Amino acid sequence: MYFIFISSMLSIMISMILMILTYFISMKKLFNQEKLSPFECGFNPLNSARIPFSLHFFMISILFLIFDIEIIIIIPMIITMKMINPLYWFISIMYIIVILTLGLIHEWINGILNWTI
Repeated sequence: MYFIFISSMLSIMISMILMILTYFISMKKLFNQEKLSPFECGFNPLNSARIPFSLHFFMISILFLIFDIEIIIIIPMIITMKMINPLYWFISIMYIIVILTLGLIHEWINGILNWTI
């Protein structure tokens, strides 16, 4: 019990120390409009260099990663099927699938899966 508490507190403290250390050590960058503008052979740029990115495409890619990680979690559980009690194995698999199915239903209700241009 104490080992888990001490380990978690130690990891939190190390993370906080590293975050504070990088804040003080990192170089402060002053934003200059001239340096942020694209360079086109010394001429003023004709168009904006920023390309619009579809937020919907980003959401679909995040969904793909979530379900890809689901497969990565479930495949090793298939190997451990003979090592543990089949009831516990089935409950743990169903727990993962139910959580992901509820997440998919939530995204479907919110309209994230509707591809509109």
